Amino acid sequence: MGDIKKKRKLFSRPKKLYDRIRMDEENILVKKYGLKNKREIWKARSVVSKMRRRAKALIGKNDEMQRAFFDKLSKMGINVVDIADVLALTEENIFARRLQTFIFRKKLASTFKGARQLIVHKNVLVDGKVVNIPSFVVTKDLEDKILLKEKKVKVEKKEFVKEENIEGESKK
Repeated sequence: MGDIKKKRKLFSRPKKLYDRIRMDEENILVKKYGLKNKREIWKARSVVSKMRRRAKALIGKNDEMQRAFFDKLSKMGINVVDIADVLALTEENIFARRLQTFIFRKKLASTFKGARQLIVHKNVLVDGKVVNIPSFVVTKDLEDKILLKEKKVKVEKKEFVKEENIEGESKK
C-alpha cells in the first residue's frame, strides 16, 4: 500500500476571501477566459508561483540548469529568455495556453463557454486523441493538431412497403 499517494490540493485559497478589489479582478478573468469558477484562477496562480520560485532558485546556478528550465517553458509555449521574464509571468500567460482558449482562438467555437462545452462533451481531438479537460496545457508541438470530431451522419431508415400493398392500392 506504499505506492498509493494522497491527493493534495493544487492551489491555496486567498487569505481574505471577500476582498472587493481581488474579486473584481478575478471576475474580469472569469469572463475573459470563460472559466468555470475562481478555483481555476487560484490553480493558475499556484502554477505561476511555482515557476517563479524555481526561477528564483536558479538565479545563482549555472547557465546549463537555467537553459534547461527555459527550454522546458519554451516547449510549453511560454516565451522566456531570462529569469526576469519568468518572474514577470501572470495567470493570463497560463490561461493563454489552455485548450479551451485555443479552441476559441482557432474559431472552432464562437464563445469560450462553447469551447468548454465542446471539450467536456468529448468532441475535441488533440493529436488524434480525445481530450475532455478544458485546462489541458497545449504545448508548441500540439498547437496545430487540435481538431473537432466529425459528426456521424445518421442514415434514415426507409420503410420498405410490401409490393402487395402497392399493387393492391393501385387496383382500387
